[in-house]
Amino acid sequence: MTNLLALTEQLVEIPSGSRNEHQIADFVAEHLTSFSHLIVKRVGNNLVAKTAGDDEHRIVVGGHLDTVPKHEGQTLRREGDILYGLGSSDMKASLAIMIDLAQKIENPSRPLTWVFYTCEEIAREESGLNDLFGVPGLLAGEVALLLEPTSCAVEAGCQGTLRMELSFGGVRAHTARPFMGVNAIYRMSSALNALSQHQPAIVEIDGLKYAQQLQVVAVSGGVAANVVPDRATCTLNYRFAPSTSLQEAEQELRDLIAPFIDEALGDTAERVDGAGGALPGLTNPVIAALVSATGAPATAKVGWTDCATFAERGFATCNFGPGDPLLAHHPDEHVTGDSLLKARAILESLLG
Repeated sequence: MTNLLALTEQLVEIPSGSRNEHQIADFVAEHLTSFSHLIVKRVGNNLVAKTAGDDEHRIVVGGHLDTVPKHEGQTLRREGDILYGLGSSDMKASLAIMIDLAQKIENPSRPLTWVFYTCEEIAREESGLNDLFGVPGLLAGEVALLLEPTSCAVEAGCQGTLRMELSFGGVRAHTARPFMGVNAIYRMSSALNALSQHQPAIVEIDGLKYAQQLQVVAVSGGVAANVVPDRATCTLNYRFAPSTSLQEAEQELRDLIAPFIDEALGDTAERVDGAGGALPGLTNPVIAALVSATGAPATAKVGWTDCATFAERGFATCNFGPGDPLLAHHPDEHVTGDSLLKARAILESLLG
């Protein structure tokens, strides 16, 4: 059996920040192109490896090649059965399992497509999945399994995500005579206070609880040390349940901030990024079998993943993989050998 921890370590050694996946794509291609049961196609730095068979019941297994930027001082190291390093949990451990199983499952229970794609960690418009779905028939299938870290349990569906930028206007004046102006930062602070008190609802779907979240993630403003500011901005991030559409989520935010927006002062509210979620899909027999194989109940995926990208194209989909999701993007990110072996065994029993 492949030493999965060693293979993961090799993958972690390869720097693969978003838009810098060429080297790791070469590594994956080198490990898959020599196997006769796989048809390998490369599109940019995205790779797809398919087994023979029709697409009606095909299973797509996906993992992203990129990582977020490295934390200062973060290093690759092994301590016994634990591998530390950027991307170890999110999601090079899963890439190692995908490479291993793609090589070894020659006659799968259903036709398989293994997908290694770029730019998942940045804006959705840059995702390599866009390029792959642009090739007719390349990613056709019934079920998509995203091997995001889930501690070897099924995290069903995913929440939607929305970023909105609010800009508040004012009137400049000298700070010695502030009564001549309108302070845009003070005006923004009223909205920030209301937003900090807002508690989004918990939405239950198919017995799973999706805890929605709303956070202010950036603020800016100011002109000079002696000037009353006439402009201040903040950015909101809303994670909403998959039963809510992107358009509905945007309207919810607009209704929430409406009391603080004064168009006469030049206030604006602009959606800068967003994507809907994915419903749980637990009734699909493949996903139901995966839940059963884990021996644990499915839970709601409270973040956004490319389950949504596949769901909007008609796939039943879920998240499953080794590694602790709480360690994704964390300076102490790590994965254990036991987690790798458990996830591999569950996937082999399902797909083999």
